[in-house]
Amino acid sequence: MDRLRRMSDVLVLSGVSVVRDGATLLDSVDWEVAEGERWVVLGANGAGKTTLLQVASANLHPTRGTATILGETLGAVDVFELRPRIGLSSAAMADRLPAKETVRDVVVTASYAIVGRWRERYEELDAERADELLAALGVAHLAERRFGTLSEGERKRVQIARALMTDPELMLLDEPAAGLDLGGREDLVRRLGLIANDADAPALVLVTHHVEEIPPGFTHALLLREGRVVAAGPLRSALTPGTLTTTFGLPLKLVRTGSRWSARAV
Repeated sequence: MDRLRRMSDVLVLSGVSVVRDGATLLDSVDWEVAEGERWVVLGANGAGKTTLLQVASANLHPTRGTATILGETLGAVDVFELRPRIGLSSAAMADRLPAKETVRDVVVTASYAIVGRWRERYEELDAERADELLAALGVAHLAERRFGTLSEGERKRVQIARALMTDPELMLLDEPAAGLDLGGREDLVRRLGLIANDADAPALVLVTHHVEEIPPGFTHALLLREGRVVAAGPLRSALTPGTLTTTFGLPLKLVRTGSRWSARAV
C-alpha cells in the first residue's frame, strides 16, 4: 500500500531545511503532495512559503534533507529537464518576462521553457493552445498587447496561462491574488476553482497569506510558522481556528461559508 501511494506522489520533502547566511528559512519540513491534490500553503511574512516553493520548483536545493519532485531527487537530476514539467507563477518569474513581448508570445514561449522569443519555431497548435488558456483566464482580448502595458491583475492571469502551457504535472502559484482589488481577486479565485475542479488539471500548490483566497475545490492545507510545519493534511482537519492562531500568532476566528473561508481576530 505504501509503495502504491508513493508511486502517485508528485512532491515529497523529507526533513528539508534551508539555511542562508546563518538564518534557517525552512526547518525539517516533511510534506507530500499526491496526484490530484490541491494544496494551499498559509503563513505570515517570513514563514518560509516562498522558500518552500523555490525548492518545490527545483530552483533551490535544500541545505539538509531530501526533495523528490515528479520522481526525481534534487541533486541527482538535471534540473533543466525537470523544470519544464513544473508550472510556476510568481513575482520573480514576472520580473523575467520581457515587457515588450506580446501576451500570446509570453504564453507560447513556455513550450521551450524560455522567456522571450528568439529563432525558435512554433506550431499553429501552440498558438491555439495559448489562446485557449488566455480565454480560460479571461484575458483572450489581450493576446496582442505588450506584456509591459498590463495591469497587475492582467499580468497574473497571463502568468497562470503561461504556467499551464506545457501541461505541467505540478502547478505552483505564489500569491496569485496579491495586489488585486476585490473584484479582481474574486474573479481569479473563481477561475482557479474551475481549474481545481478539473480532474485533468495537475497537482496544485497555491501560496497565500489569506484564507479568503483559497479557491473552491482545494483539498489540503499546509500551515507554516518560522519555517516549521504547524499543520498539514486535508483542508478541514489542518485548517482550524487553533492551527490558524498558532500560524499567525494572533487569536483568530475561522468561518466556512459554502466552499469559501474567512478569518478575523477574536
